[in-house]
Amino acid sequence: MMNKTEQKDLQIAACKIRMGAIEGVYHAKSGHPGGSLSAADLFAYLYFKELHVDPANPTDENRDRFVLSKGHCCPGLYAALALKGYFPMDELKKLRHIGAMLQGHPNMLDTPGIDMSTGSLGQGVSTACGMAMAAKLDDKNYRVYSVLGDGEIEEGQVWEAAMFASHNKLDNLCLIVDNNDLQIDGKLEEVCSPYPIDEKFRAFGFDVTVIDGHDFDAIEAAFDHAKSVTGKPSVIIAKTIKGKDVSFMENQVGWHGVAPNQEQYETAMQDLQKVLAELEAK
Repeated sequence: MMNKTEQKDLQIAACKIRMGAIEGVYHAKSGHPGGSLSAADLFAYLYFKELHVDPANPTDENRDRFVLSKGHCCPGLYAALALKGYFPMDELKKLRHIGAMLQGHPNMLDTPGIDMSTGSLGQGVSTACGMAMAAKLDDKNYRVYSVLGDGEIEEGQVWEAAMFASHNKLDNLCLIVDNNDLQIDGKLEEVCSPYPIDEKFRAFGFDVTVIDGHDFDAIEAAFDHAKSVTGKPSVIIAKTIKGKDVSFMENQVGWHGVAPNQEQYETAMQDLQKVLAELEAK
């Protein structure tokens, strides 16, 4: 279990990632805040604890790989990459602008730290499987991680990839499902229920862990366990809150893909500044 200082540092990083995501979407006047906020703790843990990566050498062939399969939630990923030092934080304000480094979906050709261009739902996890298979074939020790949306796993390609991963015993692959229970058209169970998610992945041969995706002790335990698994791929199903820590966005499906206006932006940043101040005062 991590000490209090480590946990505090991760909580602060997650809050700053949320702030960066809101900053980007507001200045872009478009984007996807809800799922970026729900996954912020996962991004924080991945980039500040789990992944073996170096912003000074983003193409190191021995680095761990990360694929954001739910590519529309890149405002959160971009904020994590900026906080990690891949590029200046000011780039977040240029999100989706013509000619800017950060576009509406991840682009591996233009953005340091992006291992795979994603956006078409379901396809990112397939490329993550390919990366994990390549590591096996090349006798490399790097691990591959991919975050999926819970609405995204309604895509059939996700399950083709899961079958491939299990068949090839890709124990260097760890999937993370951001299970915030909302997708663009409403609650999962009302649109096209993928539940029970844990039992489906078990049926496809995965080691499965279900956690509170905002609890860093639980997140750490899940990732540590995944690294101990042999002979099969792992999936962490992280129960999260869409729009986390922004009062008017939490659990509101309407904030899946809408940018805040100036008043809403100011309220959101005030909410997050309050969270940050409380964390820093601990």
